[in-house]
Amino acid sequence: MIRIAVDRKQVEEFCQRHGILRLALFGSALRGDLGPESDIDLLVEFEPGRTPGLFGIARLERELSVLFGGRRVDLRTPEDLSRYFREDVLREAEVQYEEG
Repeated sequence: MIRIAVDRKQVEEFCQRHGILRLALFGSALRGDLGPESDIDLLVEFEPGRTPGLFGIARLERELSVLFGGRRVDLRTPEDLSRYFREDVLREAEVQYEEG
């Protein structure tokens, strides 16, 4: 299993700068099957009125990629997730940052 080292302070600064209330890890990084080519799945919740559009999300993914060791980042909001597995993801996600 590959572990991802991330600077929590940098993640906190990133989230505060972009109006993120909560950022959580889910997917292969938590299941233990993260491979060398795996992306990082992150669940994000924004402050009201701060949710970026498609191009804004792409910019955030590129910036997060640097923080997560150059791996591709897939950023999702709870609303983006399929209703078939949304509750599982929300329950199992590992919080990396939470405002407050």
